[in-house]
Amino acid sequence: MKSLRSRYIRSALAAAGIGLFAGIALADEAPKYDVVDGGIPASLTGVAGNPENGKAAMLNRKGGNCLSCHAISALSDQPFHGEVGPTLDGAADRWSEAQLRLIVANSKAVFEDTIMPAFYRTEGLHRVADKFADKTILSAQEVEDVVAYLLTMKE
Repeated sequence: MKSLRSRYIRSALAAAGIGLFAGIALADEAPKYDVVDGGIPASLTGVAGNPENGKAAMLNRKGGNCLSCHAISALSDQPFHGEVGPTLDGAADRWSEAQLRLIVANSKAVFEDTIMPAFYRTEGLHRVADKFADKTILSAQEVEDVVAYLLTMKE
């Protein structure tokens, strides 16, 4: 059973990796934020996130690509929802804004064994191609936008 699960996860990662890292333009900025009580309480930009832009970032196969691992009922019109990560339905009921910000920015700070990439982190990563070194997958504003969209997901 474990080997079947491992193969499934490897397949999902390979599929997600193509969308996440193949030829994308990454944000060129050094992430700076403070983690307090399991979350990032302050906006990364000082500007509120835009839920519509967050939805677009989540759907972008060359950016967030969230559907490669997560199912989202509100986006049922989109193909290929993943099953590796938890459903994002009710995310705003399960986590606070600060917690969601940290999960998107650096999921490993919350879920140590997760396979979810750190979308706003540049240090402590392994096997990063030179052209992607010191670049984040999402910009600070895109993180804020994704968090704003996730906050609309209530049961």
